[in-house]
Amino acid sequence: LNPNSGRWNPDASARAHHIGVAVAYNVWQYYQVTGDLEYLIENGAEMLAEIARFWVSRAEFDETYDHGAGRYVIRGVIGPDEFHSGYPDRPYDGVDNNAYTNVMAVWSIVRALDALDAMPLRDRLDLLERLGIHGRELDQWDDVSRRMFVPFHAAPGPGPASGRGVISQFEGYGDLAELDWAGLRERHGNIQRLDRILEADNDNVNRYQASKQADVLMLFYLLSADELRELFARLGYRFTPEQIPRTVDYYLHRTSHGSTLSGVVHAWVLARGDRKRAMRYFQQVLMSDVADIQGGTTAEGIHVAAMAGSIDLLQRCFTGLEIRSDRLILNPMWPESLGALRMPIFFRGYRLHLTITGRTAEVSVDPADHPAIQIECRGRVETLDPGTTLRFG
Repeated sequence: LNPNSGRWNPDASARAHHIGVAVAYNVWQYYQVTGDLEYLIENGAEMLAEIARFWVSRAEFDETYDHGAGRYVIRGVIGPDEFHSGYPDRPYDGVDNNAYTNVMAVWSIVRALDALDAMPLRDRLDLLERLGIHGRELDQWDDVSRRMFVPFHAAPGPGPASGRGVISQFEGYGDLAELDWAGLRERHGNIQRLDRILEADNDNVNRYQASKQADVLMLFYLLSADELRELFARLGYRFTPEQIPRTVDYYLHRTSHGSTLSGVVHAWVLARGDRKRAMRYFQQVLMSDVADIQGGTTAEGIHVAAMAGSIDLLQRCFTGLEIRSDRLILNPMWPESLGALRMPIFFRGYRLHLTITGRTAEVSVDPADHPAIQIECRGRVETLDPGTTLRFG
């Protein structure tokens, strides 16, 4: 129901197939943090394999892409944005090749292959036999993970922050009309729920380059720049570090922030390039329920995901904390106005103690009968032995 117009509209949320990615992401994060191979053998690898199977079944090969060489495409979905349920002439049929969906589908398939590789041979063969997965199917997984289509803006457009090389939210997004954001704000004030405002005016948000919340930018929230470069290289796309701020800036001008989760992602992606603006979004996230910034939704229930996101910004974003390739990675850019951060971390059976101040990090570990672990900070890799401390300037 749109309370602005009093009309009921179809719900396209069943096309949000990307939610399976969240399951795969959490499974892999848990394994990376704990190194729990038994969990991977008993449960994790099976979940990753079935999620990979879903994405491979969802992808269609279209030989018209890539100058006739062909690419896999995923049609008829909606991304995290939620505004775009389709195209102007097909408003509830979903969109084609949502960049977040396609890239994270590839990520999920690659992680499933990694999980199989991490398992002892006997356990891997038992799982493959139980699920009925054979060599030809695994070859198809690999092929899809290397030939998925990802849309990019081919040329600068007429709107603000335009530029070649921006990742398109979905295929055809750059061809949509630009919105008069200033005019809408002048007439309506709060335009977070832009979809309702336009529908009440007998218009449709599917006609415009406008997002309710972060969509493409979710890629920079979940994955590091290094991971993204690896994925795009696997797909045969050239992706440079300069494309990240260009893409961020493009969508900042086209997002209404109709969800409290949007502030979490935008604070994250701006943290290294525009600290002042990142802190504004961080403050917005903190005030989500204290100030009821969405005008009445707090009475219906607190925004737990935004609360968790605010902690995640402190613990992982501003510290640059990442766990990848069996090592703990730090890249601190801690806001000095917040003082020093001190927190414990449990990693691969160790209890670590982390202190972050500005761009410096100190990591110590309790004495234990465990092998040393690898810690990386801004490209410098050091070995942390039990009962010792490392300092990174």
